[in-house]
This record gives sequence, structure tokens and C-alpha cells, in this order.
Amino acid sequence: MFEGAGVAAVGGALSGLAGSAFSLAVPAAVIGAVHGGIAGSRRLYPWRRWQGVTAFVLDHTWALVTSTASLLSHAVAALSKDTSFLANLSERQSRHVYVGGFRMRSGFVVTLGNTVSGLADSGEHRLTLVTDHEDVHVWQARWFGPLYPVLYVAWMVSGAAVGLAVALAGGRRPVIKVVETYAYYANPFEWWAYSRQGSWPPSGAVAGVWRRPAVRSFNARRGTPPQR
Repeated sequence: MFEGAGVAAVGGALSGLAGSAFSLAVPAAVIGAVHGGIAGSRRLYPWRRWQGVTAFVLDHTWALVTSTASLLSHAVAALSKDTSFLANLSERQSRHVYVGGFRMRSGFVVTLGNTVSGLADSGEHRLTLVTDHEDVHVWQARWFGPLYPVLYVAWMVSGAAVGLAVALAGGRRPVIKVVETYAYYANPFEWWAYSRQGSWPPSGAVAGVWRRPAVRSFNARRGTPPQR
């Protein structure tokens, strides 16, 4: 209870200060307080590690836009009967994780800000999906802040156009699959995340846009086989 109140107060103050630069101090402070209250009550941030403090500060300042978007995931989770919060993948790990909840597409997990939703279950096989893929998106949202959704959507739109042109010119592969590959899988943010997961190229991609992984996988660092 005390942590929730404290994080709400400090988060609201930080967000209000950030919002004041755009004459949005009051709404930003309210959003920051709500976001901080949820995070604090769930003991989200590992305060004794620099990553935890960094995550908290970014979530309530530079990445406030994506933190605001994460409240949509929390709202859907609160209203959904088939949703459960996974404390074992969330507490002191700087992210919220839900089984069920907000989804944009069946079979795909969605990460908005620091909130991961749409897991099919809580089994062990889901662990690396969260820690090695979705957590990359969580930190992408923090580092890129308000630029993240703009760049992500801009790539999807332009990638879809390029994919459609490639599909129509080639004529051998399903148009939808080629468009999906260029718009989604080839998106640099996804390329980065799938590479970290050790799953590049993904099984759903049908056209080789990026031939090699963007970065070294976490599995390679651990010395364990990649998860496909």
C-alpha cells in the first residue's frame, strides 16, 4: 500500500513536470499518478537496480505517451473475465504481464508501453516470449519514447505498400503473407526483438528482407539453443 502511494505521488510529480513543457501539467500528472499507483501497488520496479530506477523515470517522463497507452491494456484487463495478471513475470521486473486481456490479433501478444497482454497461458514455454521478445519492446518504448509509435506505424504503412508492390510484381507468394512480412516482420523494431529471441527469421515470414539477425540473441549469451 505504501509503495503504491509513494510511486503514485512521485510518478505524478515527474509526469506533471514533463507535461508542463507542453502546457499539459495537470493531465500528465493525473496519468502519471494512475500509472505509478498501478505499478507501485504491484511492486513493479526493482529499486535497488539502476534498470528499475531508469525504467521508472522514463515511464513517467520521456515515455509518458506509451505509458498512457498501457493504461488501455490495464482497463481491458480489468473488464475482461478471461484475464489474469502474472506476478511471477512482473514483480520487480519493470513490466506488467497478462494472460488474455487486450489483443489486436488472435495468436499474437501485444505490448503497449510497459504492459504485455494476450498471452495464451502461463506455461513455462511462454517465458522466453516475454523475457526475450516482448521485454525488448518494453524497453524500445522507453528509449524511443513518443517516437516509438510514430516510427512503428510509419514503417507498417510504408512496408505494407512495398510488400504489396513486391507481391504483385512477383506473383508467386500469397499477397497477404508478403505484405505481412514487409509491414510487420521486417519492421526494424520486430527484427530487433525476434533477433534477441533467437527466432530470426520468423516462421511466419515469407520474403527475406533482412537476411541476418539484427543483434545477438539472448540465448547465445546464455549458451542455450534458440527457441523457435
